[in-house]
Amino acid sequence: QLSLFRLTVKRPFSTSHSSVDAKEIKKFQLLAHKWWDEEGEYSALHSMNDIRVPFIRDTLLSMSSNYHRGNPLSGVKILDVGCGGGLLSEPLGRLGASVTGIDPLEDNIRTADQHKSFDPVLAKRIQYKSSSLEEIVEESVETFDVIVASEVVEHVADLETFIKCCFQVLKPEGSLFITTINKTQLSYVLGIVVAEKIMGIVPEGTHEWEKFVPPEELEHILESNGFSVKTVNGMLYNPLSGSWSWMESTSLNYAVHAVKCGARGQSGPTDTLSETDIQQRSATAGTAG
Repeated sequence: QLSLFRLTVKRPFSTSHSSVDAKEIKKFQLLAHKWWDEEGEYSALHSMNDIRVPFIRDTLLSMSSNYHRGNPLSGVKILDVGCGGGLLSEPLGRLGASVTGIDPLEDNIRTADQHKSFDPVLAKRIQYKSSSLEEIVEESVETFDVIVASEVVEHVADLETFIKCCFQVLKPEGSLFITTINKTQLSYVLGIVVAEKIMGIVPEGTHEWEKFVPPEELEHILESNGFSVKTVNGMLYNPLSGSWSWMESTSLNYAVHAVKCGARGQSGPTDTLSETDIQQRSATAGTAG
């Protein structure tokens, strides 16, 4: 989700980085009540659920033998980092997962809490908390089976610290799902000039191109901090149809699935390749429905 994180980390990591620009916080605050307007500023995030939810679901199912009909993610503990108004937390909750959504903006959490209250099932499965990731690290070591950080890493102050915190709160062999924007000339033209300034698909000033993250850089940070990257899929948004699809190229948006290396040690290249193939197929198949 579009959100912001203060990365002033306490133990176990120390960093001199201070909080995110107050003007940016204010910018997101002004939109906090608009999360659930499917035709509004966050319409592209609503339609992204059509591919990101099946990608998460099918990847997790391909790794597990426990399948619950109707509630395929039953028993799975998910942390949705930068949950915003709960756009991704809710569909994951409907799949049976136990979801904790965190966001440093209290107004976002208020919106998310209010929206989930309309559904008694979701009210039990989802809990929201106004917090940045590093603020829950100490109390949540190896707590979650899955972390989802969708449209978040391009807003954090210190990406490596963010990934280290993800590692801390994930169980061994837990999954990390990230969607974000590549740092290319094309992403500048389409992601900022066209999307923000010309078409108004995204509120103007939402993104800073300097903070966009190339997949090679993200993979390197993940691999050097205890993760094994399994899948990197390109994503394409069609502003005319308002729909998302998978594509080979990662030159614009892309999705990553990485696994925290567990007690069984890192998997070799052969394992990684075969699992990647499986997940790419399942992710693509999941979008057909």
